[in-house]
Amino acid sequence: MADFRGIFFKRNVSSRSSAPPGQSDSTLLLEVAHCESELALRRLDSSVEGLLDREAEDRLGVYGANTVAQEARVGPLRQLLSYFKNPLNLLLIALAVLSLYLGDREAATIIALMVVISITLTFVQEYRSTNAAERLREMVSTTATVLRKDRRSGVPDEVNRYFNIHLHPHGPQRREVPIAELVPGDVIQLSAGDMIPADVRLLTAKDLFINQSSLTGEALPVEKFFAAETDTTRAPLQLNNVCFMGTNVVSGTATAVIVHTGALTYFGRLAQLVTGEKNLTSFDRGIRQFTWLMIRFIFVMTPLVFLINGFTKGDWMEAFLFAVAVAVGLTPEMLPMIVTVNLGKGALAMSRKKVIVKRLNSIQNFGAMDVLCTDKTGTLTQDKIILEKHVDIYGHENEDVLEYAYLNSYHQSGLKNLLDVAVLEYAGLTERIKAGVQYRKIDEIPFDFQRRRMSVVVEGKGRHLLICKGAVEEVFSCCTHAEVNGSVEALEPSYLGQLLQVTRELNEDGFRVIAIAYKETASRGGAYGLKDESDLVLVGYIAFLDPPKDSAREAIAALHRHGVQVKILTGDNDVVTRKVCHEVGLKVDEILLGSVMETLSDEELAEAAERIVVFAKLSPAQKARVIKALHLRGHVVGFMGDGINDGPALKAADVGISVDTAVDIAKESADIILLEKSLMVLEEGVIEGRKVFGNIVKYIKMGASSNFGNMFSVLGASAWLPFLPMQAIQVLTNNLLYDFSQTAIPTDHVDEEYISQPRRWDIANITRFMLMMGPISSIFDYLTFALMYYVFKANTVAGESMFQTAWFVESLLSQTLIIHIIRTGRIPFLQSRASLPMTLTSLIICSVAVWLPYSPFAHALGFTPLPIHFWPYLVGILAGYLTLAHVVKTWFIRRYGLN
Repeated sequence: MADFRGIFFKRNVSSRSSAPPGQSDSTLLLEVAHCESELALRRLDSSVEGLLDREAEDRLGVYGANTVAQEARVGPLRQLLSYFKNPLNLLLIALAVLSLYLGDREAATIIALMVVISITLTFVQEYRSTNAAERLREMVSTTATVLRKDRRSGVPDEVNRYFNIHLHPHGPQRREVPIAELVPGDVIQLSAGDMIPADVRLLTAKDLFINQSSLTGEALPVEKFFAAETDTTRAPLQLNNVCFMGTNVVSGTATAVIVHTGALTYFGRLAQLVTGEKNLTSFDRGIRQFTWLMIRFIFVMTPLVFLINGFTKGDWMEAFLFAVAVAVGLTPEMLPMIVTVNLGKGALAMSRKKVIVKRLNSIQNFGAMDVLCTDKTGTLTQDKIILEKHVDIYGHENEDVLEYAYLNSYHQSGLKNLLDVAVLEYAGLTERIKAGVQYRKIDEIPFDFQRRRMSVVVEGKGRHLLICKGAVEEVFSCCTHAEVNGSVEALEPSYLGQLLQVTRELNEDGFRVIAIAYKETASRGGAYGLKDESDLVLVGYIAFLDPPKDSAREAIAALHRHGVQVKILTGDNDVVTRKVCHEVGLKVDEILLGSVMETLSDEELAEAAERIVVFAKLSPAQKARVIKALHLRGHVVGFMGDGINDGPALKAADVGISVDTAVDIAKESADIILLEKSLMVLEEGVIEGRKVFGNIVKYIKMGASSNFGNMFSVLGASAWLPFLPMQAIQVLTNNLLYDFSQTAIPTDHVDEEYISQPRRWDIANITRFMLMMGPISSIFDYLTFALMYYVFKANTVAGESMFQTAWFVESLLSQTLIIHIIRTGRIPFLQSRASLPMTLTSLIICSVAVWLPYSPFAHALGFTPLPIHFWPYLVGILAGYLTLAHVVKTWFIRRYGLN
């Protein structure tokens, strides 16, 4: 028994040690591509019958699951805790703990309430958005057809006899195995519609066409075959006998042996580039800059307030509690909530248009975007081959050409490739062509890569025809005549230049051209062969194109109207790309190829990227480099793509946009996913993003200027008055009510002129606005102080409560109403009105401000009823404040622009 166990152990070790080494480059792939199939199998320690089950298990332990890198999923608890890292929240929590330690429970409760409300609203919005995005991450195909030997096969006979095991009589079995369990050396079977589950070397292939657009950007499928590769200069993606993970089978069948799995595949190595932390976007940087601006402001002003009140009042504990309250008042604690609710509202609006917003801050980046870079295949185009032209030898439309092409495609045997399908779909729409089924197939001369053409022989309508289609040069070589205006003429050498000119012009327009020829033959017995493809009559050409999406032209025009440049970054060739750009209305003066781009420095590329619209034949890394070059020029850049080759660019962009047909890794790295074909949603997303940004800036400008003005007021009153200008509990209550009045900002309207152009963070502009508008509020605060001090004689400790109550009411009313001035560049209330929810919250908070001095809570909050004749004065002060604020705001916009 021990000996038998030793046999198992030795075989396990052998299979493990002889498995292919895990190179991270293409060395092994190139090695097996350039050798014959039998040698490739031996190199991978496999056989045409596949692996033993236990060999596969051993290799799975060595190489790990056949999965590519994905962004780490964050659980709800971890996501919730992450919001406490916000500097504003950390500051407020510290102040709450400090207040509780000093015995001010009311202040601690109010501060904690602010933090809880902000974090809860942020979490709910973000979590809902994340869950919606999770549903998009299903793989299209989760299994592969694998040849595996029975667990008992390949085991020495003495072992089987010992355990009374009988070998399976039918040898290797076809099994559906989860893609994650595939290992190097596995032999798989492929057929039309299958995803390629790993990097594989073909062992057999029949009419195999692979769509590699997700890796290369090329719309047309490529033929693959199993013969050893003889060209040693080919790059991995150009190998004719290798298929790559992330591509798919369009037509044909094949068997293949797996060379690389998981992270070692070409797909996997690209996936590693697009996972992990995204670079900070313009939105992230703007929020961070503003947050730290306010924190620095707090760290300067709060100690001043503490020292002034400590020295002038003599009660250092009271001065400290008041300074803490002032610090809370200066903190824009609702900023995370305002930002998240605004972004959440934008995401909800986009979801109604069947758009999933995976990362909320991408909504604002959408609005700030002034350059949209996009891949061509599958994003601007339909990623579907369509027959566009059927022309005679002079390039004029000709129905005979279509009929001959239809007969050839209809009667050929085997699986139809994409070109045949396009012919059948197009021709089947015409009544004349439907008569083609009246022909009877006699024979066929199949396609091969040496001849690059194929022929069918049909009989019907009193005719016996051989119809040939194929590559232009190969069909030309078989033609001695041409059909011109219905008559057959000898194909003179002088015609050749004209024929080539027609096909050249079609190629320059981005078409893939196939030549059609025929000849009438006498009915005969026996098979037809290659020698029969001679003395043909050239009848014309069929031309194919991957056409633009119907919405592409209109969407690009709409983006231009809203100040967004569109640039094309594609892996496809420049000829096809130029044609597509013409179709969608993009003017192309110059095209920069990837090979040329490699010779440019970052500065030279940045200068070129500023003026050039189209970049062709780009690698994935080159696409990302173009985006980084645009960043160097100060642009906010979006990128739209759907393939694995677009992953690095999607990650590098400020906002990554993927479309409904995207591969899984593109969806993984995108911020926004369009679920419908129409690209018009791009314009709607831009507008929605600018609305979101506009409403966030309203809160920031209003909060920053108001807080800055309050500090002037607090510092002056603290130095001048024999008592505190407002109690700590009153400051916190004022701040809580004021913040509540701003919760409706996300519902507000945004003026048309604001959303007409890209908007981005301008911290210098915000600072200027704060320095300009803040002192204006202080002017009217000081008017209130003077009113209470000289008119109402609240200038002694006995009048402390009245003074504090009056400033509380004036401060809360002015802060609540000023948003209606700041929210628009127009005349408020007349040319531009706030939304109904925002109007109602303003009215509610103003009513509470007036009611509190007379309410049951007045005593607990330190308020006293205000004399009736105080109110007319207050109305005058507020009217003067709002009027002057509007005048200064109007001047500011004219001087510094609308931002």
